Amino acid sequence: MTTSEGASRAAAPPGEEDAGGEDALWAAAQADDREAFTELYHRHADAVWRHAHRLTSSPTAAEDVLAATFLTTWRRRGEVQFVGNSLRPWLLAVAGNEARTERRRMHRGYRLFRRVGPEPHAVDHSDAVVASLDDRRRVHRVLAAIDALPAKQREAVALCLVAEVPYVEAARVLGVSEPTLRSRIHRARTTLRSVLPEEVR
Repeated sequence: MTTSEGASRAAAPPGEEDAGGEDALWAAAQADDREAFTELYHRHADAVWRHAHRLTSSPTAAEDVLAATFLTTWRRRGEVQFVGNSLRPWLLAVAGNEARTERRRMHRGYRLFRRVGPEPHAVDHSDAVVASLDDRRRVHRVLAAIDALPAKQREAVALCLVAEVPYVEAARVLGVSEPTLRSRIHRARTTLRSVLPEEVR
């Protein structure tokens, strides 16, 4: 992905085009119609990329998550649960799992980098750089706290609080009742507020 493509995706508004009426496309994709699957990719790629970017804070990692999400969806197309005539809730749930895997891979790379040590270089200590680094640390603290939640709460948070999937649709994707989902979100919020009092209100 080029820089201009990443900027376009990151800047796109949260209200994407209508994703309804996908039953016929998905039926064709399940019958190995790659053109139908490609059409579904074009409908949802931007939304999946933005969700992955929020979860990884990295355009490059978001692109990797996007690719992994659609590869997983193609391979598991016989298991996909359609919600509200749209593939999007399923894709966002898969992207949340792929993003967590990608963050673990990134953290292993960071640990290796710290052990090896960076090459000597001139460091810009401008206020803008310091502020950017501080913002990045805050994002990573929030993502690390979400990662530490129990799996069921983490999935609920990724779908409802990060991707802003409606509760009723998220509940269907996760295979639970809406009250159960709301209970998980409540417990997750309580935990996050206790460990991130400044970031989570």
